[in-house]
Amino acid sequence: MLYRSLLRPLLFRLSPETAHELALHTLSFSPGLVKRLLAPRPVPESFGELRRFGLNFPNPVGLAAGFDKDGIALESLAALGFGFIEAGTVTYESQPGNQRPRLFRLPQDKALINRAGFNNKGAPAFAQQVKTHRPDCVLGISIGKSKTAPIENAVEDYLRSFEIVYPVADYIAVNVSSPNTPGLRELQRAEQLEALLQALQRRNAELSEQNSSDRLRPLLVKLAPDLGPEDLKHIVEVVKQTGVAGLIATNTTTRREGLKTAKEEIAAFGEGGLSGAPLRERSTQMIATLYNLTSGVVPIIGVGGIFTAEDAWEKICAGASLIQLYTGFIYQGPRIAQEINQGLHEILSREGFVKLDDAVGSRAEELETSHYDWYR
Repeated sequence: MLYRSLLRPLLFRLSPETAHELALHTLSFSPGLVKRLLAPRPVPESFGELRRFGLNFPNPVGLAAGFDKDGIALESLAALGFGFIEAGTVTYESQPGNQRPRLFRLPQDKALINRAGFNNKGAPAFAQQVKTHRPDCVLGISIGKSKTAPIENAVEDYLRSFEIVYPVADYIAVNVSSPNTPGLRELQRAEQLEALLQALQRRNAELSEQNSSDRLRPLLVKLAPDLGPEDLKHIVEVVKQTGVAGLIATNTTTRREGLKTAKEEIAAFGEGGLSGAPLRERSTQMIATLYNLTSGVVPIIGVGGIFTAEDAWEKICAGASLIQLYTGFIYQGPRIAQEINQGLHEILSREGFVKLDDAVGSRAEELETSHYDWYR
């Protein structure tokens, strides 16, 4: 493929963030060209109806938050074949993020390390951008805490962002799991998480009531892969109590075990969240755990180390009813969504499933225990 044989080697000669910005801005200028050059999406009916938390998805493959933080290339990204895009993470206040360099490649591991720190232009600028450049697919918006907001003011800060992005979002993802904003992961603790989600759901209902024709926005929570079994049990209880519509598993990890990249090189990169192939087994295991804890009634978006249709299939069998890509997109190129969708069609046929929903969670019990022990 042209991307892997020619374009990727050229892009990988640039610094990771420079390459990312070049690709993003190129896409932002050419949605029409992208639509003309690339093949159409798969026929939705071949997967069966994909209705998740009240929304219909054209296909199960989405782009994870972090790629397009300010929503500048959503139309082109949708034309690449993604069934949904999660933009952001957006904060109430515009912020530059952490000091560069803050994005690193680990080609031997098919991985990335990032400590971007929610660099974005702020929720008001984001909402204005999306009003005139909506993608032709489901749009999720990830919201996070502004770095300047003390942790005790986190609820108020999230509410401000929520109110602003509410009119342009199909669903809203609450990011409490990035390792790159100090103190953020504290919000995954049961008491703090319950207070945050209750406040957001109250505001959700108020905004819906203000316009009787509007609907509640499905609220999802994105979790870290570094949570322990007891943490997950407590979070699931909070999810049930607050009526959260879905879970996203998982964000990046702070762990570095088992990598092929030289330890000296990894140490030189410093802190940040690791994504990509090394996270694949852990994210699959956690999806299966969450599916079993929720008895399969809470939709899960599976993300972490997905590069092929077989990777996506394992996530689906573990309990993911949708999947997301980020690092796989960087390494595999712009046709990855179409490749995975086509591959999933073939796997469904091979495995004898009539529709995708029949496969969701079909191996959850097995996959929760079959992978390596993350906590050893």
